Amino acid sequence: MNLLDRHIFRSIGVASAMAVGMFAFILVTGNVIRDLLGPLLSGQLQVMAFLRLILLLLPFVISYALPLGMLTGVLLTLGRLSSDNEITAMRAAGLSLPRIARPVFILGVLGALLGLRVNFESMPWARVQYHRELAAAVRANPISFIVPRTFIRQFPGYVVYLGSKDGSDIKDVWIWSLDSERRVTRFLRAESGKIDYDEATNELVLTFSRATTEEHDHKAPDDYTQSLKIVNAREVEPYRLSLLRYFASGAVHQKLQWMTYSELQAERERVASLAVAKGGERQHGRDLMKVSLTIQDKFTMALAIFSFAFIGVPLGIKVSRRETSANLGVAVILALSYYFLVFMVESLDHPEFRPDLLVWLPNLAFLSMGFVLLRRLDRAR
Repeated sequence: MNLLDRHIFRSIGVASAMAVGMFAFILVTGNVIRDLLGPLLSGQLQVMAFLRLILLLLPFVISYALPLGMLTGVLLTLGRLSSDNEITAMRAAGLSLPRIARPVFILGVLGALLGLRVNFESMPWARVQYHRELAAAVRANPISFIVPRTFIRQFPGYVVYLGSKDGSDIKDVWIWSLDSERRVTRFLRAESGKIDYDEATNELVLTFSRATTEEHDHKAPDDYTQSLKIVNAREVEPYRLSLLRYFASGAVHQKLQWMTYSELQAERERVASLAVAKGGERQHGRDLMKVSLTIQDKFTMALAIFSFAFIGVPLGIKVSRRETSANLGVAVILALSYYFLVFMVESLDHPEFRPDLLVWLPNLAFLSMGFVLLRRLDRAR
């Protein structure tokens, strides 16, 4: 690799690394706000556990940030070189565009190999460990999920509000029970109560004294012209709030995306060896196809790093822009187009269409488009 190759390789490598870091930061921030910030502020997570969980999120978000970062780095670097007429000078010296782009292709191959490692090993391990550590942190102090003077919405089907809490004793309790459309079907207000944790079912159990309940019409809970059924009682049936979303570590390997390559192969063999009951052939084919599709999807996501680098070469040279925002816009549009095509293929619920093979089409389309554009651009001297 000569001096020119090293210059292009280093420039694109630095730009891609910075872009990967930017996209990873955006994705991590979204996950932190959604899943971790609330437990941290309420004292359910210690600072060190919070930081470890953020680190365990990195392999997951990097699997998506790598293709975007590679494409952005190529567009930024080659766009700048083309805008400064450095590409023109290289071609005047007798270098073809494929020769100029050789460091990009090498970087794309290295990125694809890294993507394989992340998709099949690092990301599955990190996701499993993430949920285990989150479950352990929650299990250490499950009652802390009930935070006073806060509308708590993380329990499916309920909104909870407390006036105060002293250990397991609670006062001024408000609970809204919601239906599937998040309409209020029942409202409870109690002067006081108590919180217990049922370890067998991973549920918080709330018992009350001196409570008032309002029952809405379950068929039309938002029809306020209907009369409410109001009941005053010293004791009411306990409310059970599930924490299963935080204790999924025991079944986390049931999620195919969180399995390593060896685990996916074993799962495919297990599903293939299952006895198929009469009439269950179609469902068995779907189950087997889901495993095969997951394996191929992980391969194609790694190849997407090379595909994005490849198509970024002619686009970066052709656009010839130094503006970061313009190049970022092109990268985002291309990435969204790619992920939309992948999503369409993965949505197919017909094994006979072989979605595990169709999932390769977006990469083939991007590589073909990049080849045609690069050839045309190389001929236009």
